[in-house]
Amino acid sequence: MAEIVIDGIPYSFEGKPKLLDFILSKNKDVPFFCYHPSMSAPANCRMCMVKVGQYVKNRETGDYELDDQGERRIRWFPKLQTSCNMDMMDDMIVHTHETDDLVKRAHKDTLEMILINHPLDCPICDQAGECPLQIQTYKYGPEGSRFEVKKQHKPKHVQLGPRVTLDAERCINCTRCTRFTDEISQSHQLTITRRGDKNHPTTAPGTVFDDPYSMNTIDLCPVGALTSTDFRFKARVWEMNQTPGLDITNGKGVNVDLWTRDNVVLRITPRHNPHVNEYWMTDKGRDAIHLYNEQRLSTPAIRLHPNDSSLVMTSWDNAYQTTQEIVESTDTKQILVLGSPYASVEENGAWMQFSESILKQSPSYTTHIEKESGDDFLLVDDQAPNTYGCELLGLKKRTKAAFKKAVAEAKVILSLHDDYIERGWLSEEEIKGKTWIYFGTNHTQMAKAATLTIPITCAVEHTASYVNVDQRIQRTYPAKETKYTNRRLDLEMSEGRLDRFGTKFDHWVNEDHKVDCKPLWEIVGDLSLLWGHTLSYRHGRDVLDALASNIPALEGVTYQAMDDQRGILLTSSETQEASS
Repeated sequence: MAEIVIDGIPYSFEGKPKLLDFILSKNKDVPFFCYHPSMSAPANCRMCMVKVGQYVKNRETGDYELDDQGERRIRWFPKLQTSCNMDMMDDMIVHTHETDDLVKRAHKDTLEMILINHPLDCPICDQAGECPLQIQTYKYGPEGSRFEVKKQHKPKHVQLGPRVTLDAERCINCTRCTRFTDEISQSHQLTITRRGDKNHPTTAPGTVFDDPYSMNTIDLCPVGALTSTDFRFKARVWEMNQTPGLDITNGKGVNVDLWTRDNVVLRITPRHNPHVNEYWMTDKGRDAIHLYNEQRLSTPAIRLHPNDSSLVMTSWDNAYQTTQEIVESTDTKQILVLGSPYASVEENGAWMQFSESILKQSPSYTTHIEKESGDDFLLVDDQAPNTYGCELLGLKKRTKAAFKKAVAEAKVILSLHDDYIERGWLSEEEIKGKTWIYFGTNHTQMAKAATLTIPITCAVEHTASYVNVDQRIQRTYPAKETKYTNRRLDLEMSEGRLDRFGTKFDHWVNEDHKVDCKPLWEIVGDLSLLWGHTLSYRHGRDVLDALASNIPALEGVTYQAMDDQRGILLTSSETQEASS
């Protein structure tokens, strides 16, 4: 096996890994800007330089040549080398800034050159607090600048597309953004224009940067040159909570981080998962902030008369009792219970147990597939995040014709978190005269047409799991509080600086940002008590444990296992049938 010595420590390796990637894998720190593990390495920032040499061998005997002290003689490369594009070789000797003053000086000089024309606007830059240039300048850069003439000015506030705004003065020409559009999204919409200290990324004349993955360039940018048009100047990174979650806008199950402040999701960024999405996510997935923050159902609401145009707020107890009265006054054959691929495994599981124990029927569901809307990357035809989860639980899948027929024959419908009107499966005329009880998260067309709405928590307000199109089950964490939760008491919720040191009387706290909703498993537990049954689920973990003990495909599936394995690939016969 080949061997390399880095800062005096020998390491074994196989193949020809890149030197920088290998050094980073050993938890050693080497600064860089242009390098990214999923893209080519142009070595244009010159920041990752190290001193490289090789033990000298006698070509005839194959023995190592020794110096006067009896140590192996090293032939050093004449100049420092960029580690990002250097293949490792046997008997290679590497010195980083930890052991070599020349490397340390090279980092300082490179940063001084990069900063010559860089604006000193960290206090107003969106990237401040999570900026690689800012961090590395503090760690490796010079204490001051010797450049005292006027800096070069470049275009500012350039709207490259509907989502990305460019401040070209901050650009250090790492070319991460252009390489992303060339190598990853392959839209080829960005390029570098002009030369020398005047160059910066841009689009071709008449071209709009509308790549469906365009906002990944914001995450890639190691400075504040590419910024989110929607998020600009809204919050500092240290003011927000960072919570792991999932993209629920389609069936891929992209891993994300949710950034919240004052119980509002301000941005969504990709979270690395080599099994699902690597480092990327879709722009559509970032738009989920509107689902989480806007038009939320809060407090149950009821239509007092069929001819009323709107619903009025009511209490939880009245909503429960009204549900009981409606169900008990209706023949169970005229009741239709609908699950949803938009709801989690735990929600559908609790919903199924409630339906089977109280209503003596199993819920059905409908898929939401939009043919040819996907690509070969992260967009898929399945628009729902948990279609395979519904199949796994044994919910009956209905075609559009069968669904419309079932609705027509039913007198009372209890539906879970799906807008059949908006996606064209039903019209408002088709549900007139029906008693529709809707358990949902937002003021959708379905909610507005319902007889009774009962608000449930959404994917960022509870712990739950979803099975993606690749049959991998993954879970979410609560990122937002409701009227009935508190992040200081919930050990799974992150707590930011403002939460830790603030009070409800501070000007940055708005209690209206907390939605009056409950997890579905708590609601069905409360409802079941009215019929004398006990479905005592107070956490998604309780539901998952119950499901895992009854469904072979979920045997051994726990939240801890999902965390450790970054999601669990289900390979049971049930999920194989779902994919066929």
